[in-house]
Amino acid sequence: MNRVWLAALAFAGFAAAQDARQIVEESQKRARSNSQRYEGVLEVVANSKVSKKAWTSDRLGSFGNSKGVIRFNAPAEVKGVALLVVNHPDRASDQWMWTPAIGRERRIALQDRATRFFGTDFSFEDLEERDVDQYDYKMTGEEPIDGAPCWRIEARPKAGKTSQYTLSRIWIRKDHYVPVQYENFAKDQLVRRLHESDLQQVQGIWTPRLLEMTDLRRNSKTILKIEKLEYNVPMKDDDFTIQALRRE
Repeated sequence: MNRVWLAALAFAGFAAAQDARQIVEESQKRARSNSQRYEGVLEVVANSKVSKKAWTSDRLGSFGNSKGVIRFNAPAEVKGVALLVVNHPDRASDQWMWTPAIGRERRIALQDRATRFFGTDFSFEDLEERDVDQYDYKMTGEEPIDGAPCWRIEARPKAGKTSQYTLSRIWIRKDHYVPVQYENFAKDQLVRRLHESDLQQVQGIWTPRLLEMTDLRRNSKTILKIEKLEYNVPMKDDDFTIQALRRE
């Protein structure tokens, strides 16, 4: 194999990596907003049993520079439980959970981010917002999801990114640049799949309103329906502090 051919192969690989990153960048650009608020209705399905929960979610900022609070409001035994997530562009998020029953908050340690968030199939890490700069990307092909043409992209955490996942596969729709499926791997094992559907345009932003997180190890899933969704709602930094977690 001559040097010209080797150089061409190297350039093709570089271009594919750039294309994958550019697609993810465009996806985040189109989804960016100053803030977001929604009400979530959750069904946790395990061993043929269904339990229902409801939470509200507020987020100020976007992706690697954002803060979010999720607060359960039903059923009664979880009402008031809240999670504060402070996302950073260059490292893992900071997280604190407030539990009214014990009257105190606790910091979620990095080694605990792989555990389930209060009985759902979302881990604490899954509630972070991914920043494009924390991953390396590779285009692996094209594949439809729910009949819509998608790019299939692999994302691997960079050295400075602490994650339970060694690899994520992302399917991004070609028309709206919306991610509609994630497959998350721990080493070589597929452990969680997030499928997003019911795309609707809300204030100019295409948004999935139905999310289904499946835990392949537990054979359980959580279905999240997003209701009363608003973007660019006036919010204050003071609402995203440890002190604010204690408010009901």
